[in-house]
Amino acid sequence: MKTKVVYVKSTFPSDIDSVFKLLTNVKTLQYIASPYASFKIIGEDKELIWKEGQTFSFLFKMFCFIPYGTHTIKIINFNKDGIYTNESNTNVPIWNHRIKLIDNGNGTTDYSDEVEIGAGWKTFIVWLWADCFYKHRQRKWLKLIKTRKAVK
Repeated sequence: MKTKVVYVKSTFPSDIDSVFKLLTNVKTLQYIASPYASFKIIGEDKELIWKEGQTFSFLFKMFCFIPYGTHTIKIINFNKDGIYTNESNTNVPIWNHRIKLIDNGNGTTDYSDEVEIGAGWKTFIVWLWADCFYKHRQRKWLKLIKTRKAVK
């Protein structure tokens, strides 16, 4: 199956430890995804903990109201340098996501999302949506970091 790649990079005004701590909380994913998408964990009523080897399934809704199947996330790597997941959805069988974090040494962190998408004939359409989605996510990340700094 042919795939397309989305790549989006930003510099966050926060140290790498703070960014990584936010990444460990599923509520961060839910916040930065909205309103492009919503993720509700299936079959768990305890706090989700991201770690290597874990697999989680979510009810996925586009724009927080259009059901778009079950989205499964298998965590391959999860550490402060970055995260790599093999993901898939009922409608998108290939959604491999790499988050890379680079400590700039000056209190800022380079953050990038690289996502390989394969969805058969829908690949281009899904890629267009994903490109907008990941740009949106990084804008929400910046808003979240600035808000947290203002509160401190």
